[in-house]
Amino acid sequence: MVIIAEDSRFHTHHGIDPAEIADALGLNDARGFWPGVRAAWQHRERLRGASTITQQLAKNLYLSPSRNPLRKIKEAVTALRLEATLSKDRILELYLNVVEWGPGIWGVDAASHAYFGVPPSRLTEEQAAELAATLPHPRTSNPTFRPDRMLARRTLILARYRGVDVIIPQEEETDTLPVPTVELPPVDSIQVDSLAPLDSTQARRTDTTDAQKARRTDATDAQGRTADSSRDSLP
Repeated sequence: MVIIAEDSRFHTHHGIDPAEIADALGLNDARGFWPGVRAAWQHRERLRGASTITQQLAKNLYLSPSRNPLRKIKEAVTALRLEATLSKDRILELYLNVVEWGPGIWGVDAASHAYFGVPPSRLTEEQAAELAATLPHPRTSNPTFRPDRMLARRTLILARYRGVDVIIPQEEETDTLPVPTVELPPVDSIQVDSLAPLDSTQARRTDTTDAQKARRTDATDAQGRTADSSRDSLP
């Protein structure tokens, strides 16, 4: 299911998929060098969704999630080196065990238990398709949180799995939660209870009381010091 959803040519490419990149950049419809460059520039954002499983593994293992062109170059080079070193089965196994499937859920075994309460070997076709459909946006649409987007993709994955010729759109493999908009009330509507001001008579009484308390404290301290001195002078 994951191969169908994420990288249909996984077993035939060598780490990067030129055909997928050309489709994402719109180069198949371009004629000539400069039209191809123009088409690539116009559709450059789509390149993020053209990563193979090997490229995604390279990013998850060795690279940061930044979205700059240098990182994509490093990702492609690392993917080629992984393909030259590891078998396809080992690459797929590593990918399934390190990829994110939801907030705080890493690895297919953890995802299978978290969402369906069973090990991966006991997943049904529909459940396996749901996990595969979760991969592009694990934090914002998964089997337990806002599943509509995931379910629409699951339907396409199951159709392809059962032999129907459908196109599964490539999507970026990571996402972020939207920040909710908070509307503040107008300042004029905020009521603040103000303290009633003290009149001059109350103010003088307060000052007199504080002064009396201070004098009593000083007198008490002086008496204490005198008593201590008297005890010290006794033979």
